Amino acid sequence: QVQLVESGGGSVQAGDSLRLTCLASGMIFDINAWAWYRQAPGQKREFVASISTKNVTDYSASVKGRFAISRVNKKNMVYLQMDRLRPADTAIYYCKMYYYNYWGAGTQVTVSS
Repeated sequence: QVQLVESGGGSVQAGDSLRLTCLASGMIFDINAWAWYRQAPGQKREFVASISTKNVTDYSASVKGRFAISRVNKKNMVYLQMDRLRPADTAIYYCKMYYYNYWGAGTQVTVSS
């Protein structure tokens, strides 16, 4: 059974940093690509970042240069380092298997000005 568990969210001030973690189980981690999505109140869920099996990364325009996605295969973990956070980054952040419809429950990130 595939399980994705996010952690690391919290309430911070604008300009601060957070690192989100996604712990995956129930599949062969290192043959999968991974992604982070987010959903702000009243908004659609949107793509944030992805990382391929070869560590090729992709980012949405709104976070490029501020966020960094990474993975550690031996730990079955995907990370999202978020720097220079803005109030507009406030959302629930979700981890997802990139090519399959498996999602975590999400972790809340709140950025105040």
